[in-house]
Amino acid sequence: MDLVARIFEYIGVGVLCAGLLWSVVVAAGAWRREGGAAAYQKVRATFGGVLLLGLEILVAADLIRTVAVSPTLENVAVLGVIVLIRTFLSFSLQIEIDGRVPWRRSADRTDVRL
Repeated sequence: MDLVARIFEYIGVGVLCAGLLWSVVVAAGAWRREGGAAAYQKVRATFGGVLLLGLEILVAADLIRTVAVSPTLENVAVLGVIVLIRTFLSFSLQIEIDGRVPWRRSADRTDVRL
């Protein structure tokens, strides 16, 4: 199971590296078409989403390692702290990307269809 956790870590790091490159490509295209302010917004939104995905994958790796490989009370406590920190980071990134708290997203929509 340690191998599975390590694979998840490699996938998480790979997602972050590939996402950074993709964000730069998207920002360069936006820079040429729309200017600097649009490029900045594009890179923030694109890389912010990549960071969220990477954090989720790394949390999964930590869960696998702690629960399956070495489930001591100390490791579970450390995992809890890591998950809290990463959850706070994910929440903060989501607010930064959307510009509003997640529970306000549905209230702000005006084109709701039944």
